[in-house]
Amino acid sequence: MTELSNDRNRYRFSEAPIWELLREYYEQEGLDAWRNDGIPQYVTSNPMIAAAYADMIVAFLLDRQQQGGAEETIYVVEIGAGAGRLAGHILHELCRVRDEVIEDLPSFCYVMTDLAADSVAAWQQHPALQTYVAQGVLDFARFDAMADTELQLAVSGQTLQAGGLQEPVVLIANYFFDSLPQELIRIENGNVYEADIELIQASADEQNDTDGSTTAAASESSNQQAELQSEQSEKTEQVELHSQQADSDIDDRARSASNRLNEIGIEYTYRHALEYEQADHPYADLLSLYREQLDDNYVLLPWASIDCLQRLNRLSTAGFVLITADKGEHLLEGWRLEEPPELTLHGGGGFSLNANYHAISYVFGAQGAEVLFPPHHYTGINVGCILHVAQPRRYSGLRMAYHRSAARFGPDEFFSLKRWVDERLDEMELAPWLAFWRLGNYDAEFFIQSTERLSELLSEANDEEYLDLLHGIERMWSSHYVMAQRYDLALDTGLLLFEMEQYEQAQHYLQQSVAEEQEETVPTVFYCLAICCLELGELEQAGEYLEQLLNVEPEHAEAQALMEALREGELD
Repeated sequence: MTELSNDRNRYRFSEAPIWELLREYYEQEGLDAWRNDGIPQYVTSNPMIAAAYADMIVAFLLDRQQQGGAEETIYVVEIGAGAGRLAGHILHELCRVRDEVIEDLPSFCYVMTDLAADSVAAWQQHPALQTYVAQGVLDFARFDAMADTELQLAVSGQTLQAGGLQEPVVLIANYFFDSLPQELIRIENGNVYEADIELIQASADEQNDTDGSTTAAASESSNQQAELQSEQSEKTEQVELHSQQADSDIDDRARSASNRLNEIGIEYTYRHALEYEQADHPYADLLSLYREQLDDNYVLLPWASIDCLQRLNRLSTAGFVLITADKGEHLLEGWRLEEPPELTLHGGGGFSLNANYHAISYVFGAQGAEVLFPPHHYTGINVGCILHVAQPRRYSGLRMAYHRSAARFGPDEFFSLKRWVDERLDEMELAPWLAFWRLGNYDAEFFIQSTERLSELLSEANDEEYLDLLHGIERMWSSHYVMAQRYDLALDTGLLLFEMEQYEQAQHYLQQSVAEEQEETVPTVFYCLAICCLELGELEQAGEYLEQLLNVEPEHAEAQALMEALREGELD
Protein backbone atom coordinates (compact mmCIF):
# COMPACT_ATOMS: atom_id res chain seq x y z
CA MET A 1 0.00 0.00 0.00
CA THR A 2 1.39 3.39 -0.96
CA GLU A 3 1.24 5.75 2.00
CA LEU A 4 1.53 9.52 1.77
CA SER A 5 3.13 11.21 4.75
CA ASN A 6 2.23 14.66 6.02
CA ASP A 7 5.64 15.91 5.02
CA ARG A 8 6.47 17.43 1.68
CA ASN A 9 7.97 14.79 -0.59
CA ARG A 10 9.60 15.66 -3.88
CA TYR A 11 9.55 13.27 -6.81
CA ARG A 12 10.27 13.22 -10.48
CA PHE A 13 6.85 13.46 -12.14
CA SER A 14 6.97 9.97 -13.67
CA GLU A 15 8.11 8.43 -10.37
CA ALA A 16 5.60 10.09 -8.04
CA PRO A 17 3.46 7.90 -5.73
CA ILE A 18 0.33 8.86 -7.68
CA TRP A 19 1.34 6.31 -10.32
CA GLU A 20 1.73 3.59 -7.69
CA LEU A 21 -1.72 4.51 -6.35
CA LEU A 22 -3.08 3.97 -9.83
CA ARG A 23 -1.42 0.54 -10.12
CA GLU A 24 -2.80 -0.42 -6.72
CA TYR A 25 -6.27 0.63 -7.73
CA TYR A 26 -6.31 -1.51 -10.88
CA GLU A 27 -4.70 -4.50 -9.19
CA GLN A 28 -7.05 -4.37 -6.20
CA GLU A 29 -10.26 -3.78 -8.09
CA GLY A 30 -9.80 -5.98 -11.14
CA LEU A 31 -13.01 -5.99 -13.19
CA ASP A 32 -14.84 -3.97 -10.52
CA ALA A 33 -12.91 -0.90 -11.65
CA TRP A 34 -15.28 -0.75 -14.64
CA ARG A 35 -18.47 -1.31 -12.67
CA ASN A 36 -21.10 1.15 -13.88
CA ASP A 37 -18.46 3.16 -15.76
CA GLY A 38 -16.38 3.92 -12.66
CA ILE A 39 -13.57 3.92 -15.22
CA PRO A 40 -14.84 5.02 -18.65
CA GLN A 41 -15.07 2.14 -21.14
CA TYR A 42 -18.04 2.61 -23.47
CA VAL A 43 -16.41 4.84 -26.08
CA THR A 44 -13.46 2.45 -26.57
CA SER A 45 -15.25 -0.90 -26.24
CA ASN A 46 -18.66 -0.59 -27.90
CA PRO A 47 -19.71 -2.86 -30.80
CA MET A 48 -19.05 -0.17 -33.40
CA ILE A 49 -15.37 0.33 -32.54
CA ALA A 50 -14.98 -3.44 -32.24
CA ALA A 51 -16.31 -3.88 -35.78
CA ALA A 52 -13.89 -1.22 -37.05
CA TYR A 53 -10.97 -3.00 -35.38
CA ALA A 54 -12.10 -6.38 -36.70
CA ASP A 55 -12.17 -4.93 -40.22
CA MET A 56 -8.56 -3.80 -39.82
CA ILE A 57 -7.44 -7.12 -38.32
CA VAL A 58 -9.09 -9.12 -41.12
CA ALA A 59 -7.48 -6.84 -43.71
CA PHE A 60 -4.08 -7.36 -42.08
CA LEU A 61 -4.54 -11.16 -42.05
CA LEU A 62 -5.42 -11.11 -45.75
CA ASP A 63 -2.47 -8.83 -46.52
CA ARG A 64 -0.15 -11.33 -44.85
CA GLN A 65 -1.77 -14.18 -46.76
CA GLN A 66 -1.36 -12.35 -50.07
CA GLN A 67 2.30 -11.71 -49.27
CA GLY A 68 2.90 -15.42 -48.76
CA GLY A 69 3.04 -15.14 -44.98
CA ALA A 70 0.50 -16.19 -42.33
CA GLU A 71 1.95 -19.71 -42.23
CA GLU A 72 1.93 -19.60 -38.43
CA THR A 73 -0.76 -18.32 -36.07
CA ILE A 74 -0.91 -14.53 -35.92
CA TYR A 75 -1.30 -13.18 -32.40
CA VAL A 76 -3.55 -10.24 -31.61
CA VAL A 77 -2.54 -8.95 -28.18
CA GLU A 78 -4.79 -6.50 -26.34
CA ILE A 79 -2.76 -4.56 -23.78
CA GLY A 80 -4.87 -3.70 -20.77
CA ALA A 81 -8.08 -5.46 -21.80
CA GLY A 82 -9.98 -4.07 -18.81
CA ALA A 83 -13.52 -5.35 -18.49
CA GLY A 84 -13.03 -7.59 -21.53
CA ARG A 85 -15.91 -6.12 -23.49
CA LEU A 86 -13.85 -4.96 -26.46
CA ALA A 87 -12.23 -8.39 -26.81
CA GLY A 88 -15.60 -10.10 -26.71
CA HIS A 89 -17.01 -7.90 -29.47
CA ILE A 90 -13.89 -8.15 -31.66
CA LEU A 91 -13.82 -11.94 -31.37
CA HIS A 92 -17.51 -12.13 -32.27
CA GLU A 93 -16.85 -10.12 -35.44
CA LEU A 94 -13.69 -12.04 -36.38
CA CYS A 95 -15.38 -15.41 -35.99
CA ARG A 96 -18.46 -14.22 -37.88
CA VAL A 97 -16.26 -13.15 -40.81
CA ARG A 98 -14.36 -16.46 -40.67
CA ASP A 99 -17.55 -18.54 -40.58
CA GLU A 100 -19.75 -16.57 -42.97
CA VAL A 101 -17.49 -14.61 -45.33
CA ILE A 102 -13.87 -15.80 -45.59
CA GLU A 103 -13.56 -19.49 -44.87
CA ASP A 104 -9.77 -19.61 -45.40
CA LEU A 105 -9.01 -16.70 -43.09
CA PRO A 106 -5.47 -17.16 -41.73
CA SER A 107 -5.16 -18.60 -38.24
CA PHE A 108 -5.23 -16.08 -35.39
CA CYS A 109 -5.21 -16.09 -31.60
CA TYR A 110 -6.45 -13.15 -29.53
CA VAL A 111 -4.60 -12.67 -26.23
CA MET A 112 -6.24 -10.61 -23.47
CA THR A 113 -3.73 -9.11 -21.05
CA ASP A 114 -3.89 -6.97 -17.94
CA LEU A 115 -1.86 -5.99 -14.91
CA ALA A 116 -4.45 -7.41 -12.50
CA ALA A 117 -4.17 -11.19 -12.07
CA ASP A 118 -7.75 -11.23 -10.76
CA SER A 119 -8.99 -9.82 -14.07
CA VAL A 120 -7.13 -12.47 -16.03
CA ALA A 121 -8.67 -15.19 -13.84
CA ALA A 122 -12.16 -13.67 -14.21
CA TRP A 123 -11.94 -13.56 -18.02
CA GLN A 124 -11.12 -17.26 -18.08
CA GLN A 125 -14.46 -17.95 -16.39
CA HIS A 126 -16.59 -15.44 -18.34
CA PRO A 127 -19.47 -17.25 -20.12
CA ALA A 128 -19.27 -15.08 -23.25
CA LEU A 129 -15.62 -16.06 -23.85
CA GLN A 130 -15.82 -19.83 -23.42
CA THR A 131 -16.69 -20.59 -27.05
CA TYR A 132 -13.60 -18.72 -28.25
CA VAL A 133 -11.35 -20.56 -25.79
CA ALA A 134 -12.80 -23.87 -27.01
CA GLN A 135 -12.07 -22.87 -30.62
CA GLY A 136 -8.46 -22.07 -29.78
CA VAL A 137 -8.73 -18.42 -30.84
CA LEU A 138 -8.49 -16.88 -27.35
CA ASP A 139 -5.86 -16.99 -24.64
CA PHE A 140 -4.95 -14.90 -21.59
CA ALA A 141 -1.85 -13.52 -19.90
CA ARG A 142 -0.90 -11.19 -17.09
CA PHE A 143 1.24 -8.35 -18.43
CA ASP A 144 2.98 -5.57 -16.54
CA ALA A 145 3.44 -2.83 -19.11
CA MET A 146 6.26 -1.28 -17.10
CA ALA A 147 8.54 -4.32 -17.00
CA ASP A 148 7.49 -7.55 -18.70
CA THR A 149 9.29 -8.85 -21.77
CA GLU A 150 7.25 -11.99 -22.45
CA LEU A 151 3.72 -13.35 -22.23
CA GLN A 152 2.89 -16.58 -20.40
CA LEU A 153 -0.31 -17.83 -22.03
CA ALA A 154 -2.74 -19.31 -19.52
CA VAL A 155 -4.64 -21.71 -21.79
CA SER A 156 -2.03 -23.10 -24.18
CA GLY A 157 0.84 -22.91 -21.70
CA GLN A 158 2.97 -21.35 -24.43
CA THR A 159 5.37 -18.49 -23.74
CA LEU A 160 5.61 -15.65 -26.23
CA GLN A 161 9.17 -14.39 -25.80
CA ALA A 162 11.66 -12.25 -27.66
CA GLY A 163 12.24 -13.43 -31.21
CA GLY A 164 9.86 -16.35 -30.88
CA LEU A 165 7.35 -15.24 -33.52
CA GLN A 166 7.91 -14.91 -37.25
CA GLU A 167 4.65 -13.09 -38.00
CA PRO A 168 4.03 -9.47 -36.93
CA VAL A 169 2.10 -9.07 -33.70
CA VAL A 170 -1.11 -7.05 -33.79
CA LEU A 171 -1.33 -4.86 -30.68
CA ILE A 172 -4.61 -3.38 -29.43
CA ALA A 173 -4.28 -0.51 -26.93
CA ASN A 174 -7.44 1.37 -25.97
CA TYR A 175 -7.45 3.81 -23.05
CA PHE A 176 -4.02 2.42 -22.21
CA PHE A 177 -1.27 4.96 -22.91
CA ASP A 178 -3.15 7.65 -20.97
CA SER A 179 -2.63 5.65 -17.78
CA LEU A 180 1.13 4.97 -18.03
CA PRO A 181 3.64 7.28 -16.30
CA GLN A 182 4.88 10.22 -18.37
CA GLU A 183 7.47 12.92 -17.95
CA LEU A 184 6.32 16.53 -17.85
CA ILE A 185 8.54 19.29 -19.25
CA ARG A 186 8.22 22.97 -19.93
CA ILE A 187 10.15 24.62 -22.74
CA GLU A 188 11.26 28.21 -22.31
CA ASN A 189 13.59 30.05 -24.71
CA GLY A 190 14.80 26.72 -26.09
CA ASN A 191 15.68 25.41 -22.65
CA VAL A 192 13.99 22.34 -21.20
CA TYR A 193 12.72 22.36 -17.62
CA GLU A 194 11.60 19.03 -16.19
CA ALA A 195 8.79 18.95 -13.65
CA ASP A 196 9.29 17.48 -10.22
CA ILE A 197 6.30 17.35 -7.93
CA GLU A 198 5.86 17.73 -4.22
CA LEU A 199 2.92 15.97 -2.62
CA ILE A 200 1.27 17.86 0.21
CA GLN A 201 -1.76 17.04 2.31
CA ALA A 202 -4.72 19.16 1.25
CA SER A 203 -6.59 20.97 3.99
CA ALA A 204 -10.18 20.03 4.84
CA ASP A 205 -11.43 23.15 3.05
CA GLU A 206 -9.44 22.25 -0.07
CA GLN A 207 -10.82 18.71 0.00
CA ASN A 208 -14.39 20.05 0.28
CA ASP A 209 -13.74 22.36 -2.66
CA THR A 210 -13.17 19.35 -4.88
CA ASP A 211 -16.85 18.41 -4.90
CA GLY A 212 -18.50 18.68 -8.31
CA SER A 213 -15.37 18.37 -10.45
CA THR A 214 -13.95 15.37 -12.22
CA THR A 215 -10.82 17.11 -13.47
CA ALA A 216 -7.58 17.85 -11.67
CA ALA A 217 -7.43 21.39 -12.94
CA ALA A 218 -4.25 23.41 -12.77
CA SER A 219 -5.29 26.17 -10.39
CA GLU A 220 -2.72 28.89 -10.12
CA SER A 221 -1.07 30.15 -7.00
CA SER A 222 -0.14 33.79 -6.90
CA ASN A 223 3.35 33.16 -8.23
CA GLN A 224 2.49 30.61 -10.94
CA GLN A 225 2.61 33.12 -13.76
CA ALA A 226 6.09 34.34 -12.90
CA GLU A 227 8.21 34.07 -16.02
CA LEU A 228 10.73 31.24 -16.24
CA GLN A 229 14.16 32.83 -16.75
CA SER A 230 16.88 30.86 -18.50
CA GLU A 231 19.33 31.37 -15.65
CA GLN A 232 16.87 30.15 -13.05
CA SER A 233 16.77 26.50 -12.23
CA GLU A 234 13.43 26.35 -10.44
CA LYS A 235 9.97 27.86 -10.41
CA THR A 236 6.98 26.60 -8.50
CA GLU A 237 3.39 26.16 -9.53
CA GLN A 238 0.49 24.96 -7.45
CA VAL A 239 -1.98 22.40 -8.71
CA GLU A 240 -5.04 21.18 -6.88
CA LEU A 241 -6.39 17.70 -7.45
CA HIS A 242 -10.16 17.74 -7.78
CA SER A 243 -12.39 14.70 -7.85
CA GLN A 244 -15.96 13.68 -7.35
CA GLN A 245 -17.25 10.43 -5.97
CA ALA A 246 -19.66 9.38 -8.67
CA ASP A 247 -21.02 6.03 -7.56
CA SER A 248 -22.14 5.17 -4.04
CA ASP A 249 -22.05 1.47 -4.91
CA ILE A 250 -18.25 1.41 -5.28
CA ASP A 251 -16.84 -0.28 -2.18
CA ASP A 252 -14.53 1.22 0.41
CA ARG A 253 -11.47 -0.36 -1.14
CA ALA A 254 -12.18 1.43 -4.41
CA ARG A 255 -12.79 4.67 -2.55
CA SER A 256 -9.51 4.45 -0.71
CA ALA A 257 -7.37 5.07 -3.77
CA SER A 258 -9.65 7.88 -4.92
CA ASN A 259 -9.71 9.44 -1.48
CA ARG A 260 -5.95 9.33 -1.14
CA LEU A 261 -5.69 11.21 -4.43
CA ASN A 262 -8.36 13.60 -3.24
CA GLU A 263 -6.50 14.24 0.00
CA ILE A 264 -3.29 15.47 -1.57
CA GLY A 265 -2.23 18.55 -3.41
CA ILE A 266 0.45 18.68 -6.06
CA GLU A 267 3.07 21.39 -6.25
CA TYR A 268 5.06 21.48 -9.48
CA THR A 269 8.71 22.48 -9.28
CA TYR A 270 10.80 22.91 -12.42
CA ARG A 271 14.51 22.31 -12.81
CA HIS A 272 16.68 22.98 -15.83
CA ALA A 273 17.20 19.50 -17.36
CA LEU A 274 20.32 19.71 -19.50
CA GLU A 275 20.12 16.04 -20.49
CA TYR A 276 17.14 16.83 -22.72
CA GLU A 277 19.23 19.32 -24.65
CA GLN A 278 22.12 16.99 -25.43
CA ALA A 279 22.73 15.63 -28.93
CA ASP A 280 23.25 12.10 -27.57
CA HIS A 281 19.82 11.89 -25.92
CA PRO A 282 17.96 8.81 -27.27
CA TYR A 283 15.18 11.06 -28.58
CA ALA A 284 17.27 14.10 -29.41
CA ASP A 285 15.55 14.76 -32.76
CA LEU A 286 12.09 14.77 -31.19
CA LEU A 287 13.22 17.02 -28.35
CA SER A 288 14.91 19.36 -30.81
CA LEU A 289 11.62 19.65 -32.69
CA TYR A 290 9.76 20.42 -29.49
CA ARG A 291 12.34 23.00 -28.40
CA GLU A 292 11.97 24.72 -31.76
CA GLN A 293 8.20 24.50 -32.24
CA LEU A 294 6.76 24.40 -28.71
CA ASP A 295 8.55 27.25 -26.97
CA ASP A 296 6.77 28.52 -23.87
CA ASN A 297 4.65 25.36 -23.69
CA TYR A 298 4.22 22.22 -21.59
CA VAL A 299 4.72 18.75 -23.08
CA LEU A 300 4.14 15.23 -21.77
CA LEU A 301 6.82 12.75 -22.82
CA PRO A 302 5.56 9.13 -23.08
CA TRP A 303 8.87 7.33 -22.52
CA ALA A 304 7.13 4.48 -20.62
CA SER A 305 4.66 3.92 -23.48
CA ILE A 306 7.44 3.86 -26.07
CA ASP A 307 9.48 1.45 -23.94
CA CYS A 308 6.47 -0.85 -23.58
CA LEU A 309 5.98 -0.93 -27.36
CA GLN A 310 9.66 -1.60 -27.94
CA ARG A 311 9.57 -4.60 -25.58
CA LEU A 312 6.48 -5.98 -27.31
CA ASN A 313 8.12 -5.34 -30.69
CA ARG A 314 10.87 -7.77 -29.74
CA LEU A 315 8.37 -10.64 -29.44
CA SER A 316 8.45 -10.98 -33.23
CA THR A 317 11.20 -10.77 -35.79
CA ALA A 318 8.67 -9.08 -38.11
CA GLY A 319 7.59 -6.17 -35.90
CA PHE A 320 4.09 -5.10 -34.90
CA VAL A 321 0.94 -3.36 -36.02
CA LEU A 322 -0.61 -1.13 -33.36
CA ILE A 323 -4.32 -0.24 -33.40
CA THR A 324 -5.08 2.25 -30.65
CA ALA A 325 -7.68 4.68 -29.36
CA ASP A 326 -7.23 7.18 -26.58
CA LYS A 327 -7.64 10.81 -25.65
CA GLY A 328 -4.41 12.20 -27.01
CA GLU A 329 -3.08 14.44 -29.75
CA HIS A 330 -1.18 13.21 -32.80
CA LEU A 331 -0.82 16.70 -34.27
CA LEU A 332 2.11 18.83 -33.12
CA GLU A 333 -0.12 21.87 -32.73
CA GLY A 334 -2.13 19.96 -30.15
CA TRP A 335 0.80 20.19 -27.75
CA ARG A 336 0.92 23.95 -27.58
CA LEU A 337 -0.12 23.92 -23.94
CA GLU A 338 0.18 27.17 -22.04
CA GLU A 339 -0.88 25.46 -18.81
CA PRO A 340 0.22 22.15 -17.29
CA PRO A 341 -1.87 19.22 -18.57
CA GLU A 342 -4.79 18.13 -16.42
CA LEU A 343 -5.13 14.90 -14.50
CA THR A 344 -8.59 13.52 -15.18
CA LEU A 345 -9.87 11.75 -12.08
CA HIS A 346 -12.46 9.02 -12.57
CA GLY A 347 -15.26 8.24 -10.14
CA GLY A 348 -13.99 4.84 -9.16
CA GLY A 349 -10.49 5.87 -8.11
CA GLY A 350 -8.33 6.02 -11.23
CA PHE A 351 -6.96 8.93 -13.21
CA SER A 352 -5.52 9.54 -16.65
CA LEU A 353 -3.50 12.04 -18.68
CA ASN A 354 -3.70 12.76 -22.39
CA ALA A 355 -1.54 10.41 -24.43
CA ASN A 356 1.17 11.98 -26.59
CA TYR A 357 0.46 10.21 -29.86
CA HIS A 358 2.65 12.71 -31.66
CA ALA A 359 5.77 11.56 -29.79
CA ILE A 360 4.93 7.86 -30.18
CA SER A 361 4.30 8.35 -33.90
CA TYR A 362 7.48 10.39 -34.36
CA VAL A 363 9.71 7.81 -32.68
CA PHE A 364 8.42 4.81 -34.61
CA GLY A 365 8.01 6.79 -37.81
CA ALA A 366 11.71 7.59 -37.63
CA GLN A 367 12.33 3.83 -37.51
CA GLY A 368 10.45 3.29 -40.76
CA ALA A 369 6.90 2.72 -39.52
CA GLU A 370 3.91 4.08 -41.38
CA VAL A 371 1.68 6.09 -39.08
CA LEU A 372 -2.04 6.45 -39.76
CA PHE A 373 -4.10 9.04 -37.92
CA PRO A 374 -7.03 11.13 -39.16
CA PRO A 375 -6.05 14.32 -40.99
CA HIS A 376 -8.49 16.25 -38.81
CA HIS A 377 -8.78 16.99 -35.10
CA TYR A 378 -10.53 14.44 -32.93
CA THR A 379 -13.45 15.26 -30.64
CA GLY A 380 -13.68 12.51 -28.04
CA ILE A 381 -11.38 9.66 -29.00
CA ASN A 382 -8.39 9.55 -31.34
CA VAL A 383 -8.00 6.33 -33.34
CA GLY A 384 -4.67 5.52 -34.94
CA CYS A 385 -2.72 2.69 -36.52
CA ILE A 386 1.08 2.28 -36.61
CA LEU A 387 2.53 -0.27 -39.05
CA HIS A 388 5.97 -1.02 -37.60
CA VAL A 389 6.74 -3.70 -40.19
CA ALA A 390 8.99 -4.10 -43.21
CA GLN A 391 7.60 -2.36 -46.29
CA PRO A 392 4.43 -1.03 -44.64
CA ARG A 393 3.12 0.31 -47.95
CA ARG A 394 2.55 -3.29 -49.04
CA TYR A 395 -0.29 -3.55 -46.51
CA SER A 396 -2.80 -1.91 -48.80
CA GLY A 397 -5.75 -3.83 -47.37
CA LEU A 398 -5.05 -2.67 -43.82
CA ARG A 399 -4.42 0.89 -44.92
CA MET A 400 -7.71 0.93 -46.84
CA ALA A 401 -9.57 -0.60 -43.89
CA TYR A 402 -8.20 2.12 -41.62
CA HIS A 403 -9.32 4.80 -44.06
CA ARG A 404 -12.77 3.27 -44.33
CA SER A 405 -13.33 2.33 -40.67
CA ALA A 406 -11.48 5.04 -38.77
CA ALA A 407 -10.33 8.06 -40.79
CA ARG A 408 -13.38 8.69 -42.99
CA PHE A 409 -16.11 7.87 -40.47
CA GLY A 410 -14.93 6.05 -37.41
CA PRO A 411 -15.46 5.58 -33.68
CA ASP A 412 -14.86 9.26 -32.88
CA GLU A 413 -17.46 10.42 -35.40
CA PHE A 414 -19.88 7.76 -34.19
CA PHE A 415 -19.50 8.85 -30.57
CA SER A 416 -20.04 12.50 -31.52
CA LEU A 417 -23.15 11.53 -33.45
CA LYS A 418 -24.38 9.39 -30.56
CA ARG A 419 -24.18 12.36 -28.21
CA TRP A 420 -26.36 14.28 -30.65
CA VAL A 421 -28.82 11.36 -30.91
CA ASP A 422 -28.96 10.94 -27.11
CA GLU A 423 -30.24 14.49 -26.76
CA ARG A 424 -33.02 13.86 -29.31
CA LEU A 425 -33.96 10.29 -28.44
CA ASP A 426 -37.46 11.21 -27.31
CA GLU A 427 -38.15 12.72 -30.75
CA MET A 428 -36.79 9.92 -32.93
CA GLU A 429 -39.03 7.86 -35.17
CA LEU A 430 -38.51 4.13 -35.50
CA ALA A 431 -36.90 4.10 -38.98
CA PRO A 432 -34.00 6.48 -38.08
CA TRP A 433 -33.68 4.77 -34.70
CA LEU A 434 -33.20 1.41 -36.42
CA ALA A 435 -30.70 2.96 -38.85
CA PHE A 436 -28.60 4.36 -36.01
CA TRP A 437 -28.80 1.08 -34.09
CA ARG A 438 -27.43 -0.73 -37.14
CA LEU A 439 -24.70 1.90 -37.50
CA GLY A 440 -23.66 1.17 -33.92
CA ASN A 441 -23.61 -2.60 -34.67
CA TYR A 442 -26.67 -3.29 -32.51
CA ASP A 443 -25.29 -1.77 -29.32
CA ALA A 444 -27.00 -3.03 -26.14
CA GLU A 445 -26.50 0.19 -24.19
CA PHE A 446 -28.24 2.23 -26.88
CA PHE A 447 -31.11 -0.28 -26.83
CA ILE A 448 -31.43 0.04 -23.05
CA GLN A 449 -31.47 3.83 -23.31
CA SER A 450 -34.27 3.59 -25.86
CA THR A 451 -36.75 1.08 -24.44
CA GLU A 452 -39.27 3.68 -23.29
CA ARG A 453 -39.21 5.42 -26.67
CA LEU A 454 -39.47 2.09 -28.49
CA SER A 455 -42.51 1.20 -26.43
CA GLU A 456 -44.14 4.46 -27.54
CA LEU A 457 -43.35 3.75 -31.21
CA LEU A 458 -44.57 0.14 -31.41
CA SER A 459 -48.18 1.08 -32.11
CA GLU A 460 -47.17 2.85 -35.33
CA ALA A 461 -44.57 0.32 -36.51
CA ASN A 462 -45.15 -1.52 -39.78
CA ASP A 463 -44.44 -5.20 -40.38
CA GLU A 464 -41.00 -4.56 -41.86
CA GLU A 465 -39.95 -2.46 -38.85
CA TYR A 466 -41.22 -5.18 -36.50
CA LEU A 467 -39.11 -7.76 -38.30
CA ASP A 468 -36.05 -5.49 -38.33
CA LEU A 469 -36.44 -4.89 -34.59
CA LEU A 470 -36.66 -8.62 -33.93
CA HIS A 471 -33.61 -9.25 -36.12
CA GLY A 472 -31.69 -6.53 -34.29
CA ILE A 473 -32.53 -8.01 -30.89
CA GLU A 474 -31.17 -11.35 -32.07
CA ARG A 475 -27.96 -9.70 -33.34
CA MET A 476 -27.57 -7.69 -30.13
CA TRP A 477 -27.81 -10.78 -27.94
CA SER A 478 -25.48 -12.83 -30.14
CA SER A 479 -22.59 -10.56 -29.15
CA HIS A 480 -23.72 -9.34 -25.72
CA TYR A 481 -20.93 -9.25 -23.15
CA VAL A 482 -22.26 -9.29 -19.59
CA MET A 483 -20.67 -6.79 -17.21
CA ALA A 484 -21.39 -5.82 -13.61
CA GLN A 485 -23.80 -3.01 -14.43
CA ARG A 486 -26.99 -1.61 -12.95
CA TYR A 487 -29.23 -2.47 -15.90
CA ASP A 488 -30.97 -5.75 -16.70
CA LEU A 489 -30.86 -6.23 -20.48
CA ALA A 490 -32.83 -9.47 -20.33
CA LEU A 491 -35.67 -7.72 -18.51
CA ASP A 492 -35.82 -4.79 -20.92
CA THR A 493 -35.69 -7.14 -23.91
CA GLY A 494 -38.37 -9.43 -22.54
CA LEU A 495 -40.79 -6.62 -21.69
CA LEU A 496 -40.43 -5.06 -25.14
CA LEU A 497 -41.00 -8.43 -26.83
CA PHE A 498 -44.04 -8.93 -24.61
CA GLU A 499 -45.47 -5.65 -25.89
CA MET A 500 -44.76 -6.89 -29.43
CA GLU A 501 -46.78 -10.04 -28.59
CA GLN A 502 -43.73 -12.20 -29.28
CA TYR A 503 -44.56 -14.42 -26.34
CA GLU A 504 -42.12 -17.26 -26.86
CA GLN A 505 -39.12 -14.93 -27.15
CA ALA A 506 -40.41 -12.71 -24.35
CA GLN A 507 -40.71 -15.76 -22.10
CA HIS A 508 -37.10 -16.74 -22.80
CA TYR A 509 -35.65 -13.37 -21.78
CA LEU A 510 -37.99 -12.81 -18.82
CA GLN A 511 -37.09 -16.23 -17.44
CA GLN A 512 -33.42 -15.31 -17.85
CA SER A 513 -34.01 -12.09 -15.92
CA VAL A 514 -35.74 -13.96 -13.09
CA ALA A 515 -32.87 -16.45 -12.90
CA GLU A 516 -30.26 -13.67 -12.74
CA GLU A 517 -32.17 -11.29 -10.45
CA GLN A 518 -33.98 -13.66 -8.08
CA GLU A 519 -33.87 -11.28 -5.13
CA GLU A 520 -35.00 -8.25 -7.11
CA THR A 521 -37.63 -9.62 -9.49
CA VAL A 522 -40.31 -7.05 -10.28
CA PRO A 523 -43.83 -8.49 -9.69
CA THR A 524 -44.87 -7.36 -13.18
CA VAL A 525 -42.40 -9.87 -14.60
CA PHE A 526 -44.30 -12.77 -13.01
CA TYR A 527 -47.52 -11.46 -14.52
CA CYS A 528 -45.99 -11.13 -17.99
CA LEU A 529 -44.53 -14.62 -17.71
CA ALA A 530 -47.91 -16.00 -16.73
CA ILE A 531 -49.49 -14.38 -19.80
CA CYS A 532 -46.71 -15.75 -22.02
CA CYS A 533 -47.33 -19.25 -20.68
CA LEU A 534 -51.07 -18.92 -21.23
CA GLU A 535 -50.51 -17.80 -24.82
CA LEU A 536 -48.19 -20.75 -25.36
CA GLY A 537 -50.60 -23.23 -23.77
CA GLU A 538 -48.38 -23.87 -20.74
CA LEU A 539 -51.16 -23.67 -18.14
CA GLU A 540 -49.38 -25.37 -15.24
CA GLN A 541 -46.39 -23.08 -15.47
CA ALA A 542 -48.70 -20.07 -15.82
CA GLY A 543 -50.26 -21.04 -12.51
CA GLU A 544 -46.85 -21.25 -10.86
CA TYR A 545 -45.97 -17.72 -11.97
CA LEU A 546 -49.34 -16.41 -10.77
CA GLU A 547 -48.72 -17.99 -7.35
CA GLN A 548 -45.32 -16.30 -7.16
CA LEU A 549 -46.93 -12.98 -8.05
CA LEU A 550 -49.70 -13.35 -5.48
CA ASN A 551 -47.16 -14.23 -2.79
CA VAL A 552 -45.62 -10.81 -3.39
CA GLU A 553 -48.82 -8.87 -4.16
CA PRO A 554 -51.82 -10.73 -2.69
CA GLU A 555 -54.24 -8.01 -3.85
CA HIS A 556 -53.21 -8.12 -7.52
CA ALA A 557 -56.69 -8.20 -9.11
CA GLU A 558 -55.70 -9.45 -12.58
CA ALA A 559 -53.62 -12.26 -11.11
CA GLN A 560 -56.48 -13.27 -8.81
CA ALA A 561 -58.89 -13.39 -11.74
CA LEU A 562 -56.54 -15.46 -13.89
CA MET A 563 -55.81 -17.87 -11.04
CA GLU A 564 -59.54 -18.35 -10.45
CA ALA A 565 -60.10 -18.95 -14.19
CA LEU A 566 -57.31 -21.54 -14.20
CA ARG A 567 -58.82 -23.38 -11.22
CA GLU A 568 -62.23 -23.41 -12.85
CA GLY A 569 -60.77 -24.76 -16.09
CA GLU A 570 -61.96 -21.76 -18.05
CA LEU A 571 -58.59 -21.36 -19.80
CA ASP A 572 -58.20 -24.96 -20.99
